[in-house]
Amino acid sequence: MARVVISEFMDERAVARLAARHDVLYDPSLVDDPASLKLAAAGVDAIIVRNRTQVRGALVSSLARGAVVGRLGVGLDNIDLEACAARGIAVVPATGANALAVAEYVIATAMLLLRGAYRSTEEVAAGGWPRQALGNGREIGARTLGLIGFGSIGRHTARLARGVGMGVVATDAMLEASDPAFAEANVTAVGLDELLATSDVVSLHVPLLASTCGLMDAARIAAMKPGAVLINTARGGIVDEAAVAGALRSGHLGGAALDVFEHEPLAADHAFAGCPNLLLTPHIAGVTAEANERVSLLIADKVLEALA
Repeated sequence: MARVVISEFMDERAVARLAARHDVLYDPSLVDDPASLKLAAAGVDAIIVRNRTQVRGALVSSLARGAVVGRLGVGLDNIDLEACAARGIAVVPATGANALAVAEYVIATAMLLLRGAYRSTEEVAAGGWPRQALGNGREIGARTLGLIGFGSIGRHTARLARGVGMGVVATDAMLEASDPAFAEANVTAVGLDELLATSDVVSLHVPLLASTCGLMDAARIAAMKPGAVLINTARGGIVDEAAVAGALRSGHLGGAALDVFEHEPLAADHAFAGCPNLLLTPHIAGVTAEANERVSLLIADKVLEALA
């Protein structure tokens, strides 16, 4: 029987599936108590985390050689992959399991920001009637969606976008323009500059790497189509947050939806106070009841397979 530690929230059915075969410690509070987490993880055969647990340094050293790290999600920037590989520790992400949840978030926030009607609730409830002010919102049909990154989540997003009548262009540093994935999804492969200049909605779907850190800086935001919407469900650090705030205030950006940030939670002196046409959410684009169940059960099965 192997020892398994789960340091962040996981679907109860998946926890039970693991506990039926192994010694499981499920304690989502461990993510906020690094000292206790290190003690709990000492010599374990598997540790299961989300995006907040930092699997690096002393924590990696405390794991048993040949252990497995289950990632309840797809981003791996919170895991020291080199250190894990050096110790023979396998890392298994939940690739694809939350793609639909993220794709729906992208299309939903794009619709909200283009239309602008979400801003009327308090005024209407108070007896106001801003019909004229809100009557010039934009429809999403026939708009162009630009996807920066065309992996599993990008492809799901493209499918939903096509379903509401959008044209879709995409760029991906890991794919040649001739890759059949683009044609199969009825998506046009373009360069980054062309994507920024022509897209009404730009959505980010790339990991946080040295090559993508600061990708959407002030210059690239300025190169976006005037009035365009920017959506980031990928990772904080890919977008220059101060530049987004400035572009919203100037009116160059027509809206922005940010689910991830360089520092989470936001600091008290963050750049977004008072910004118009802005939706901020707490890193939940890929977290729905259904996605949590899919992600959790997938990782439970992968961890069980690794421990067999």
